[in-house]
Amino acid sequence: MSDSVPGDDAVPGAPRVPAAPSRRGVLRTTAGAAGAGLGLAALGAAPAAAAAPRPAGGTAAGPAEPAPPPRQGATMAGVPFERRSTVRVGIVGLGNRGDSMIDLFLAVPGTRVTAVCDPVREKAARAAAKVVAAGQPAPAVYTHGDGAYARLCERGDVDLVYVATPWELHFEMARTALLSGKHVGVECPVAMTLDELWALVDLSERTRRHCMQLENCCYGRNETRVLRMAHAGKFGELLHAAGAYHHDLRELLFSPTYYEGPWRRLWHTRLRGDLYPNHGFGPVANYLDVNRGDRVVGISSFGTPALGLAEYRAAHMPPDHPSRKESYVGSDRTVSMLRTAKGRVIRLEHDVSTPHPYSRVNSLGGTRGVFEDYPARVYLEPDHKDHQWGDFSVYAGEFDHWLWREHADPPGGHGGMDYLMVYRLTQVMRLGLVPDFDVYDAATWSAPVPLSHASIRAQGAPVAFPDFTRGEWRRSRPGVDSERPAEA
Repeated sequence: MSDSVPGDDAVPGAPRVPAAPSRRGVLRTTAGAAGAGLGLAALGAAPAAAAAPRPAGGTAAGPAEPAPPPRQGATMAGVPFERRSTVRVGIVGLGNRGDSMIDLFLAVPGTRVTAVCDPVREKAARAAAKVVAAGQPAPAVYTHGDGAYARLCERGDVDLVYVATPWELHFEMARTALLSGKHVGVECPVAMTLDELWALVDLSERTRRHCMQLENCCYGRNETRVLRMAHAGKFGELLHAAGAYHHDLRELLFSPTYYEGPWRRLWHTRLRGDLYPNHGFGPVANYLDVNRGDRVVGISSFGTPALGLAEYRAAHMPPDHPSRKESYVGSDRTVSMLRTAKGRVIRLEHDVSTPHPYSRVNSLGGTRGVFEDYPARVYLEPDHKDHQWGDFSVYAGEFDHWLWREHADPPGGHGGMDYLMVYRLTQVMRLGLVPDFDVYDAATWSAPVPLSHASIRAQGAPVAFPDFTRGEWRRSRPGVDSERPAEA
Protein backbone atom coordinates (compact mmCIF):
# COMPACT_ATOMS: atom_id res chain seq x y z
CA MET A 1 0.00 0.00 0.00
CA SER A 2 1.07 3.58 -0.52
CA ASP A 3 1.77 6.02 2.27
CA SER A 4 -1.64 7.62 1.82
CA VAL A 5 -3.73 4.50 2.40
CA PRO A 6 -6.09 5.09 5.36
CA GLY A 7 -7.42 2.56 7.86
CA ASP A 8 -10.11 -0.09 7.80
CA ASP A 9 -13.14 1.86 6.72
CA ALA A 10 -11.65 2.97 3.41
CA VAL A 11 -10.07 -0.33 2.38
CA PRO A 12 -12.76 -3.01 2.71
CA GLY A 13 -11.32 -5.06 -0.15
CA ALA A 14 -7.69 -5.00 0.95
CA PRO A 15 -5.84 -8.32 0.46
CA ARG A 16 -5.17 -10.44 3.51
CA VAL A 17 -2.32 -12.69 4.52
CA PRO A 18 -3.64 -16.27 4.74
CA ALA A 19 -4.04 -18.09 8.07
CA ALA A 20 -3.88 -14.99 10.21
CA PRO A 21 -5.87 -15.46 13.43
CA SER A 22 -7.40 -12.43 15.10
CA ARG A 23 -7.05 -11.69 18.79
CA ARG A 24 -10.82 -11.41 19.12
CA GLY A 25 -11.24 -14.84 17.54
CA VAL A 26 -8.68 -16.41 19.81
CA LEU A 27 -10.19 -14.83 22.90
CA ARG A 28 -13.65 -16.03 21.90
CA THR A 29 -12.27 -19.54 21.41
CA THR A 30 -10.30 -19.69 24.64
CA ALA A 31 -13.13 -18.33 26.74
CA GLY A 32 -15.17 -21.40 25.87
CA ALA A 33 -12.34 -23.88 26.14
CA ALA A 34 -11.37 -23.56 29.77
CA GLY A 35 -11.38 -27.25 30.45
CA ALA A 36 -9.40 -28.22 27.40
CA GLY A 37 -6.89 -25.37 27.43
CA LEU A 38 -5.72 -23.45 24.37
CA GLY A 39 -6.10 -25.11 20.99
CA LEU A 40 -2.68 -24.34 19.51
CA ALA A 41 -3.20 -26.66 16.60
CA ALA A 42 -6.18 -24.58 15.54
CA LEU A 43 -3.87 -21.58 15.31
CA GLY A 44 -1.58 -23.34 12.89
CA ALA A 45 1.08 -24.03 15.52
CA ALA A 46 2.17 -27.40 16.78
CA PRO A 47 1.73 -28.05 20.51
CA ALA A 48 4.83 -27.16 22.48
CA ALA A 49 5.54 -30.73 23.48
CA ALA A 50 5.44 -31.90 19.88
CA ALA A 51 7.69 -29.06 18.77
CA ALA A 52 10.39 -29.81 21.32
CA PRO A 53 13.09 -32.44 20.71
CA ARG A 54 12.84 -35.68 22.59
CA PRO A 55 15.04 -35.97 25.66
CA ALA A 56 18.23 -37.80 24.89
CA GLY A 57 20.30 -40.07 27.01
CA GLY A 58 22.83 -38.09 29.04
CA THR A 59 26.51 -38.35 28.18
CA ALA A 60 29.55 -36.39 29.24
CA ALA A 61 28.79 -34.02 26.39
CA GLY A 62 25.07 -33.81 27.17
CA PRO A 63 22.08 -34.85 25.06
CA ALA A 64 22.46 -35.37 21.35
CA GLU A 65 21.49 -32.29 19.35
CA PRO A 66 19.58 -32.62 16.08
CA ALA A 67 21.24 -30.94 13.12
CA PRO A 68 19.73 -27.51 12.44
CA PRO A 69 17.56 -27.18 9.33
CA PRO A 70 19.41 -25.89 6.27
CA ARG A 71 19.89 -22.15 6.17
CA GLN A 72 17.51 -20.40 3.76
CA GLY A 73 19.34 -17.08 3.66
CA ALA A 74 22.47 -15.34 4.88
CA THR A 75 22.89 -14.68 8.58
CA MET A 76 21.28 -11.60 10.12
CA ALA A 77 23.98 -11.37 12.80
CA GLY A 78 25.72 -8.03 12.40
CA VAL A 79 23.36 -6.77 9.70
CA PRO A 80 22.59 -3.05 10.12
CA PHE A 81 19.26 -1.37 9.59
CA GLU A 82 18.82 0.81 6.55
CA ARG A 83 19.33 4.44 7.56
CA ARG A 84 16.25 6.71 7.77
CA SER A 85 15.41 10.14 9.15
CA THR A 86 12.20 9.03 10.89
CA VAL A 87 11.11 5.66 12.26
CA ARG A 88 7.46 5.03 11.38
CA VAL A 89 5.81 2.60 13.77
CA GLY A 90 2.66 0.51 13.50
CA ILE A 91 1.41 -0.78 16.85
CA VAL A 92 -0.59 -4.03 17.04
CA GLY A 93 -2.26 -4.63 20.39
CA LEU A 94 -3.37 -1.77 22.62
CA GLY A 95 -4.09 -3.46 25.91
CA ASN A 96 -2.13 -2.81 29.10
CA ARG A 97 1.31 -3.12 27.48
CA GLY A 98 0.60 -1.57 24.10
CA ASP A 99 -1.29 1.36 25.57
CA SER A 100 1.62 2.23 27.85
CA MET A 101 4.28 1.76 25.18
CA ILE A 102 2.62 4.07 22.68
CA ASP A 103 3.42 6.95 25.05
CA LEU A 104 7.11 6.08 24.87
CA PHE A 105 7.22 5.80 21.09
CA LEU A 106 5.62 9.25 20.97
CA ALA A 107 8.21 10.61 23.42
CA VAL A 108 11.27 9.55 21.40
CA PRO A 109 12.53 12.14 18.88
CA GLY A 110 12.51 11.02 15.26
CA THR A 111 9.66 8.54 15.76
CA ARG A 112 6.12 8.64 14.36
CA VAL A 113 3.20 6.34 15.12
CA THR A 114 1.48 5.97 11.76
CA ALA A 115 -0.96 3.10 12.40
CA VAL A 116 -2.61 1.32 15.32
CA CYS A 117 -4.56 -1.93 15.51
CA ASP A 118 -6.78 -3.57 18.11
CA PRO A 119 -10.11 -5.43 17.84
CA VAL A 120 -11.45 -3.37 20.75
CA ARG A 121 -12.48 -0.14 19.03
CA GLU A 122 -12.36 1.94 22.22
CA LYS A 123 -8.73 1.02 22.80
CA ALA A 124 -7.78 1.85 19.23
CA ALA A 125 -9.58 5.19 19.43
CA ARG A 126 -7.83 6.04 22.70
CA ALA A 127 -4.45 5.25 21.14
CA ALA A 128 -5.19 7.36 18.07
CA ALA A 129 -6.17 10.28 20.31
CA LYS A 130 -2.80 10.02 22.08
CA VAL A 131 -0.99 10.32 18.76
CA VAL A 132 -2.92 13.45 17.80
CA ALA A 133 -2.44 14.95 21.27
CA ALA A 134 1.31 14.50 20.83
CA GLY A 135 1.18 16.71 17.73
CA GLN A 136 1.48 13.96 15.14
CA PRO A 137 -0.92 13.31 12.25
CA ALA A 138 -3.83 11.01 13.06
CA PRO A 139 -2.75 7.39 12.56
CA ALA A 140 -4.59 4.86 10.44
CA VAL A 141 -6.82 2.76 12.69
CA TYR A 142 -7.44 -0.96 12.12
CA THR A 143 -10.15 -2.74 14.10
CA HIS A 144 -12.22 -4.72 11.59
CA GLY A 145 -11.87 -8.40 10.77
CA ASP A 146 -9.34 -11.17 11.24
CA GLY A 147 -6.87 -9.58 8.82
CA ALA A 148 -6.77 -6.13 10.40
CA TYR A 149 -3.17 -6.43 11.58
CA ALA A 150 -2.14 -7.85 8.19
CA ARG A 151 -3.48 -4.72 6.49
CA LEU A 152 -1.47 -2.60 8.88
CA CYS A 153 1.66 -4.59 8.01
CA GLU A 154 1.11 -3.94 4.29
CA ARG A 155 1.20 -0.16 4.65
CA GLY A 156 4.00 1.76 2.94
CA ASP A 157 4.39 4.18 5.84
CA VAL A 158 5.33 1.57 8.47
CA ASP A 159 8.99 0.69 9.06
CA LEU A 160 8.60 -1.18 12.35
CA VAL A 161 5.67 -3.29 13.53
CA TYR A 162 5.43 -3.49 17.31
CA VAL A 163 3.43 -6.49 18.58
CA ALA A 164 1.91 -6.46 22.09
CA THR A 165 -0.85 -9.09 21.95
CA PRO A 166 -1.57 -12.42 23.69
CA TRP A 167 1.30 -14.87 23.34
CA GLU A 168 -0.46 -17.25 20.97
CA LEU A 169 -0.67 -14.49 18.36
CA HIS A 170 2.97 -13.40 18.43
CA PHE A 171 4.28 -15.85 15.87
CA GLU A 172 1.69 -15.25 13.20
CA MET A 173 1.88 -11.48 13.59
CA ALA A 174 5.68 -11.46 13.45
CA ARG A 175 5.56 -13.75 10.44
CA THR A 176 3.09 -11.47 8.67
CA ALA A 177 5.22 -8.39 9.36
CA LEU A 178 8.36 -10.04 7.98
CA LEU A 179 6.58 -11.27 4.86
CA SER A 180 5.28 -7.73 4.38
CA GLY A 181 8.83 -6.39 4.35
CA LYS A 182 8.73 -4.86 7.82
CA HIS A 183 11.07 -5.06 10.77
CA VAL A 184 9.21 -6.36 13.80
CA GLY A 185 9.62 -6.08 17.55
CA VAL A 186 7.63 -8.52 19.68
CA GLU A 187 6.81 -8.65 23.36
CA CYS A 188 7.79 -11.75 25.36
CA PRO A 189 7.87 -14.55 24.38
CA VAL A 190 8.43 -14.13 20.63
CA ALA A 191 6.79 -17.55 19.96
CA MET A 192 5.74 -20.63 21.90
CA THR A 193 7.10 -23.63 19.95
CA LEU A 194 10.43 -24.62 18.44
CA ASP A 195 8.89 -24.90 14.98
CA GLU A 196 7.72 -21.30 15.26
CA LEU A 197 11.10 -20.10 16.53
CA TRP A 198 12.94 -21.75 13.65
CA ALA A 199 10.40 -20.33 11.20
CA LEU A 200 11.07 -16.79 12.45
CA VAL A 201 14.83 -17.31 12.17
CA ASP A 202 14.43 -18.51 8.59
CA LEU A 203 12.01 -15.71 7.68
CA SER A 204 14.28 -13.02 9.09
CA GLU A 205 17.17 -14.38 7.03
CA ARG A 206 15.09 -14.73 3.87
CA THR A 207 13.37 -11.35 4.06
CA ARG A 208 16.49 -9.49 5.35
CA ARG A 209 14.33 -7.90 8.04
CA HIS A 210 15.05 -7.94 11.75
CA CYS A 211 12.77 -9.80 14.15
CA MET A 212 13.54 -8.75 17.72
CA GLN A 213 12.41 -9.79 21.15
CA LEU A 214 11.82 -6.45 22.85
CA GLU A 215 13.21 -7.45 26.22
CA ASN A 216 13.09 -4.32 28.36
CA CYS A 217 14.98 -5.88 31.29
CA CYS A 218 18.14 -5.91 29.18
CA TYR A 219 18.14 -2.12 29.61
CA GLY A 220 17.65 -2.02 33.38
CA ARG A 221 20.19 0.13 35.19
CA ASN A 222 21.50 -2.74 37.33
CA GLU A 223 21.54 -5.12 34.37
CA THR A 224 23.53 -2.80 32.10
CA ARG A 225 25.97 -1.93 34.90
CA VAL A 226 26.63 -5.60 35.64
CA LEU A 227 27.05 -6.24 31.92
CA ARG A 228 29.74 -3.57 31.58
CA MET A 229 31.48 -4.77 34.75
CA ALA A 230 31.51 -8.33 33.40
CA HIS A 231 33.00 -7.20 30.10
CA ALA A 232 35.61 -5.18 32.00
CA GLY A 233 36.71 -8.33 33.83
CA LYS A 234 35.53 -7.29 37.30
CA PHE A 235 34.06 -10.76 37.93
CA GLY A 236 37.09 -12.58 36.52
CA GLU A 237 36.32 -15.64 34.43
CA LEU A 238 32.53 -16.00 34.37
CA LEU A 239 31.14 -19.24 35.80
CA HIS A 240 27.42 -19.00 36.53
CA ALA A 241 24.37 -16.76 36.31
CA ALA A 242 20.73 -16.84 37.34
CA GLY A 243 17.57 -15.08 36.25
CA ALA A 244 13.90 -15.44 37.10
CA TYR A 245 10.39 -14.13 36.86
CA HIS A 246 8.92 -14.23 40.36
CA HIS A 247 5.78 -12.13 40.21
CA ASP A 248 2.61 -12.88 42.15
CA LEU A 249 0.01 -12.52 39.37
CA ARG A 250 -2.82 -14.47 40.96
CA GLU A 251 -5.16 -11.50 41.39
CA LEU A 252 -4.47 -10.24 37.86
CA LEU A 253 -4.81 -13.68 36.28
CA PHE A 254 -8.35 -13.90 37.65
CA SER A 255 -9.23 -10.24 37.06
CA PRO A 256 -12.18 -9.74 34.67
CA THR A 257 -10.68 -6.49 33.34
CA TYR A 258 -6.87 -6.53 33.52
CA TYR A 259 -6.36 -8.96 30.62
CA GLU A 260 -8.61 -9.04 27.57
CA GLY A 261 -10.10 -12.43 28.38
CA PRO A 262 -8.51 -15.36 30.22
CA TRP A 263 -5.77 -16.03 27.68
CA ARG A 264 -2.80 -15.76 30.06
CA ARG A 265 -4.34 -17.87 32.80
CA LEU A 266 -5.27 -20.55 30.30
CA TRP A 267 -1.63 -21.14 29.41
CA HIS A 268 -1.38 -22.71 32.87
CA THR A 269 -3.78 -25.40 31.66
CA ARG A 270 -1.50 -26.30 28.73
CA LEU A 271 2.18 -26.16 29.62
CA ARG A 272 4.14 -27.34 32.62
CA GLY A 273 7.30 -25.43 31.85
CA ASP A 274 8.65 -21.91 32.17
CA LEU A 275 6.01 -19.76 30.47
CA TYR A 276 7.95 -16.48 30.67
CA PRO A 277 11.73 -16.98 30.71
CA ASN A 278 12.77 -13.84 28.85
CA HIS A 279 12.99 -11.26 31.67
CA GLY A 280 15.45 -13.41 33.56
CA PHE A 281 17.22 -15.05 30.63
CA GLY A 282 17.84 -12.03 28.39
CA PRO A 283 20.09 -10.07 30.78
CA VAL A 284 22.14 -13.07 31.97
CA ALA A 285 22.54 -14.25 28.38
CA ASN A 286 24.07 -10.86 27.69
CA TYR A 287 26.43 -11.19 30.66
CA LEU A 288 27.70 -14.52 29.32
CA ASP A 289 27.84 -13.38 25.66
CA VAL A 290 25.37 -16.07 24.61
CA ASN A 291 25.26 -16.07 20.78
CA ARG A 292 28.35 -13.81 20.86
CA GLY A 293 31.13 -16.21 21.88
CA ASP A 294 29.18 -18.82 23.83
CA ARG A 295 25.85 -20.59 23.47
CA VAL A 296 23.45 -22.75 25.46
CA VAL A 297 23.74 -26.44 24.58
CA GLY A 298 21.33 -28.15 26.98
CA ILE A 299 18.54 -27.62 29.49
CA SER A 300 17.13 -29.70 32.32
CA SER A 301 13.96 -28.53 34.06
CA PHE A 302 11.89 -29.44 37.09
CA GLY A 303 8.48 -28.24 38.22
CA THR A 304 6.52 -28.32 41.45
CA PRO A 305 2.87 -29.40 41.64
CA ALA A 306 0.37 -26.86 40.28
CA LEU A 307 -1.59 -25.88 43.39
CA GLY A 308 -1.45 -22.11 43.74
CA LEU A 309 -4.01 -21.00 41.15
CA ALA A 310 -6.60 -23.57 42.22
CA GLU A 311 -6.15 -22.58 45.87
CA TYR A 312 -6.55 -18.89 45.02
CA ARG A 313 -9.63 -19.68 42.93
CA ALA A 314 -11.22 -21.60 45.77
CA ALA A 315 -10.71 -18.67 48.13
CA HIS A 316 -11.68 -15.79 45.84
CA MET A 317 -13.84 -16.90 42.91
CA PRO A 318 -17.60 -17.59 43.12
CA PRO A 319 -18.83 -21.17 42.52
CA ASP A 320 -20.14 -20.31 39.04
CA HIS A 321 -16.96 -18.60 37.84
CA PRO A 322 -15.80 -19.92 34.42
CA SER A 323 -12.38 -20.76 35.85
CA ARG A 324 -13.97 -23.53 37.94
CA LYS A 325 -13.83 -25.71 34.83
CA GLU A 326 -10.07 -25.25 34.42
CA SER A 327 -7.47 -27.82 35.42
CA TYR A 328 -4.05 -26.30 36.01
CA VAL A 329 -1.02 -28.32 35.00
CA GLY A 330 1.54 -25.52 34.88
CA SER A 331 4.05 -25.89 37.70
CA ASP A 332 3.77 -23.27 40.43
CA ARG A 333 7.54 -22.93 40.28
CA THR A 334 9.83 -24.17 37.54
CA VAL A 335 13.58 -24.42 37.91
CA SER A 336 15.74 -24.94 34.83
CA MET A 337 19.48 -25.54 34.65
CA LEU A 338 21.11 -24.56 31.38
CA ARG A 339 24.63 -25.50 30.32
CA THR A 340 26.72 -23.54 27.81
CA ALA A 341 29.38 -24.62 25.35
CA LYS A 342 32.02 -23.14 27.66
CA GLY A 343 30.71 -25.17 30.60
CA ARG A 344 28.99 -22.30 32.39
CA VAL A 345 25.71 -22.84 34.24
CA ILE A 346 22.55 -20.69 34.08
CA ARG A 347 19.62 -21.14 36.47
CA LEU A 348 16.19 -19.92 35.36
CA GLU A 349 13.07 -19.83 37.55
CA HIS A 350 9.42 -18.96 36.98
CA ASP A 351 6.66 -18.47 39.55
CA VAL A 352 3.52 -16.36 39.13
CA SER A 353 1.16 -18.58 41.15
CA THR A 354 2.29 -18.24 44.76
CA PRO A 355 2.71 -15.31 47.18
CA HIS A 356 6.15 -13.71 47.25
CA PRO A 357 7.79 -10.33 46.58
CA TYR A 358 8.75 -9.46 43.03
CA SER A 359 12.19 -10.63 41.94
CA ARG A 360 14.11 -11.41 38.78
CA VAL A 361 16.98 -12.87 40.89
CA ASN A 362 19.57 -11.45 38.44
CA SER A 363 22.85 -12.93 39.61
CA LEU A 364 26.29 -13.32 38.08
CA GLY A 365 29.36 -15.08 39.49
CA GLY A 366 32.93 -15.60 38.43
CA THR A 367 36.39 -16.37 39.73
CA ARG A 368 36.72 -12.91 41.33
CA GLY A 369 33.30 -12.53 42.92
CA VAL A 370 29.54 -12.33 42.55
CA PHE A 371 26.63 -9.93 42.10
CA GLU A 372 23.16 -10.66 43.46
CA ASP A 373 20.06 -8.52 43.00
CA TYR A 374 16.85 -7.96 45.02
CA PRO A 375 18.44 -6.23 46.86
CA ALA A 376 21.48 -5.33 44.80
CA ARG A 377 24.75 -6.32 46.45
CA VAL A 378 28.20 -7.28 45.27
CA TYR A 379 31.30 -9.06 46.54
CA LEU A 380 34.44 -8.70 44.45
CA GLU A 381 38.09 -9.29 45.12
CA PRO A 382 40.11 -7.26 45.95
CA ASP A 383 37.41 -4.64 46.66
CA HIS A 384 35.65 -6.61 49.41
CA LYS A 385 36.71 -8.93 52.20
CA ASP A 386 35.63 -10.59 55.44
CA HIS A 387 32.57 -12.14 53.79
CA GLN A 388 30.67 -8.82 53.85
CA TRP A 389 28.58 -7.67 50.89
CA GLY A 390 29.64 -4.42 49.24
CA ASP A 391 27.67 -1.40 48.04
CA PHE A 392 26.78 -1.88 44.37
CA SER A 393 26.10 1.83 43.86
CA VAL A 394 29.84 2.52 44.24
CA TYR A 395 30.31 1.19 40.70
CA ALA A 396 27.77 3.55 39.10
CA GLY A 397 30.23 6.26 38.15
CA GLU A 398 32.62 4.03 36.27
CA PHE A 399 30.29 1.36 34.90
CA ASP A 400 26.85 2.85 34.25
CA HIS A 401 25.86 2.41 30.61
CA TRP A 402 26.03 5.52 28.46
CA LEU A 403 22.25 5.30 28.00
CA TRP A 404 21.81 5.78 31.75
CA ARG A 405 24.38 8.57 31.85
CA GLU A 406 22.45 10.49 29.21
CA HIS A 407 18.98 9.61 30.55
CA ALA A 408 19.38 9.63 34.33
CA ASP A 409 15.61 9.90 34.92
CA PRO A 410 13.90 8.35 31.89
CA PRO A 411 10.10 8.48 31.60
CA GLY A 412 7.75 5.52 31.52
CA GLY A 413 7.26 2.40 33.55
CA HIS A 414 9.57 -0.28 34.95
CA GLY A 415 12.08 2.25 36.26
CA GLY A 416 12.75 3.78 32.86
CA MET A 417 14.02 0.70 31.05
CA ASP A 418 10.98 0.64 28.74
CA TYR A 419 11.87 4.10 27.46
CA LEU A 420 15.55 3.28 27.03
CA MET A 421 14.65 0.16 25.03
CA VAL A 422 12.45 2.19 22.67
CA TYR A 423 14.99 5.02 22.49
CA ARG A 424 17.84 2.67 21.61
CA LEU A 425 15.81 0.66 19.08
CA THR A 426 14.67 3.72 17.18
CA GLN A 427 18.14 5.24 17.43
CA VAL A 428 19.83 2.30 15.70
CA MET A 429 17.09 2.30 13.06
CA ARG A 430 17.54 6.01 12.33
CA LEU A 431 21.33 5.82 12.19
CA GLY A 432 21.49 2.59 10.19
CA LEU A 433 23.27 0.60 12.92
CA VAL A 434 23.20 -3.06 13.98
CA PRO A 435 20.48 -3.79 16.58
CA ASP A 436 21.57 -4.68 20.09
CA PHE A 437 19.80 -8.04 19.76
CA ASP A 438 18.40 -9.97 16.82
CA VAL A 439 16.26 -12.94 15.81
CA TYR A 440 18.79 -15.43 17.20
CA ASP A 441 18.53 -13.84 20.62
CA ALA A 442 14.73 -13.77 20.32
CA ALA A 443 14.63 -17.49 19.56
CA THR A 444 17.17 -18.38 22.25
CA TRP A 445 15.48 -16.38 25.02
CA SER A 446 12.06 -17.91 24.19
CA ALA A 447 13.21 -21.50 23.61
CA PRO A 448 12.97 -22.46 27.32
CA VAL A 449 9.17 -22.30 26.97
CA PRO A 450 8.84 -25.52 24.95
CA LEU A 451 12.14 -27.04 26.08
CA SER A 452 11.39 -26.81 29.80
CA HIS A 453 7.95 -28.32 29.19
CA ALA A 454 9.56 -31.27 27.39
CA SER A 455 12.16 -31.78 30.11
CA ILE A 456 9.62 -31.61 32.97
CA ARG A 457 7.43 -34.16 31.21
CA ALA A 458 10.51 -36.39 30.98
CA GLN A 459 11.18 -36.15 34.73
CA GLY A 460 13.93 -33.57 34.30
CA ALA A 461 15.85 -35.39 31.59
CA PRO A 462 18.27 -33.07 29.75
CA VAL A 463 17.09 -31.73 26.40
CA ALA A 464 19.35 -30.40 23.66
CA PHE A 465 19.19 -26.66 23.06
CA PRO A 466 19.17 -25.66 19.37
CA ASP A 467 21.87 -23.49 17.86
CA PHE A 468 19.64 -20.93 16.15
CA THR A 469 22.74 -19.09 14.90
CA ARG A 470 23.95 -22.15 12.96
CA GLY A 471 27.51 -21.64 14.14
CA GLU A 472 27.61 -17.82 14.18
CA TRP A 473 27.75 -17.87 18.00
CA ARG A 474 31.48 -18.49 17.82
CA ARG A 475 32.03 -14.97 16.50
CA SER A 476 32.35 -12.26 19.11
CA ARG A 477 30.22 -9.20 18.33
CA PRO A 478 28.66 -6.27 20.17
CA GLY A 479 25.29 -6.37 21.86
CA VAL A 480 23.63 -4.22 24.51
CA ASP A 481 27.09 -3.23 25.77
CA SER A 482 27.56 -1.04 22.69
CA GLU A 483 29.55 2.09 22.02
CA ARG A 484 27.68 5.37 22.03
CA PRO A 485 27.03 6.27 18.37
CA ALA A 486 28.06 9.59 16.91
CA GLU A 487 24.69 11.23 16.17
CA ALA A 488 24.46 12.60 12.62
